[in-house]
Amino acid sequence: MDAREIILARLRAQQRDEPHPPAWRSRRHFPDLIARFGQALEEVGGEFLRVANWEGAWEALGKVLDDVGAKRVVVNPDPPLDRFDVAARWPTVEWHVVGRDGDVRSFAREADVGVSSAVAALAETGTVIVASGPAHSRLAVLLPPVHVVLLPASRVTVDLFTWVAQWRGASSPLPSSVTLITGPSKTADIEQTLATGVHGPGRLIVVLVEEGGE
Repeated sequence: MDAREIILARLRAQQRDEPHPPAWRSRRHFPDLIARFGQALEEVGGEFLRVANWEGAWEALGKVLDDVGAKRVVVNPDPPLDRFDVAARWPTVEWHVVGRDGDVRSFAREADVGVSSAVAALAETGTVIVASGPAHSRLAVLLPPVHVVLLPASRVTVDLFTWVAQWRGASSPLPSSVTLITGPSKTADIEQTLATGVHGPGRLIVVLVEEGGE
């Protein structure tokens, strides 16, 4: 028996005929996932707005744009945002849609607001999960000082483990790259002096949409 056969024999000996582990079931329980998500988000410094429909979501976004005096806004065209013409609604704002309008880096660096959706939101921690890829740039949500997430209520789940387990059973593949965002960007020095917005947006605003839009 040569070395190759010895190695293969050892590998075969280590194989076990065991069933797959049972599907994950979180032990956490929140009577109202959306209320818990909003509470957790605000506890880490985020802002939570709850609206009944997409018209309410656009009104909320418009108020944010007015509040910050936004002149340049970068948008990740995540579903369902890809079905709305933001430029037609706010013609005085300069818009950059990722994947359509050229180089996002230079625009996002000077943008006042970044707008995206999220593939999921975690009630346990107030976290939003944003996918990235060719048409979903992380620069759009990390470079502007204000990040607005327009989130369908159906995407709120209990925790990270539950979300991963749900994706495993879904027909669509898990995104190859995701960013987990919990509140606005924060950092602290050795003396624990907290600074907000140094390495990312200083404001995170989640507009949760109750009805439709998937």
